[in-house]
Amino acid sequence: MSYKTLDDVVGNTPLVKLKRMPGHTSNVVLGKLEGNNPAGSVKDRPALSMI
Repeated sequence: MSYKTLDDVVGNTPLVKLKRMPGHTSNVVLGKLEGNNPAGSVKDRPALSMI
């Protein structure tokens, strides 16, 4: 993917549906891929607001 600015990336952390969860549940569980953020961290959004 290609983005024009950091504003386009921060706050759009990709989500992945987790297929295997312990127990029997019909709930959908999503995991956030924080490593895909520009700085590889959950601190990207506060850092952007400081800029």
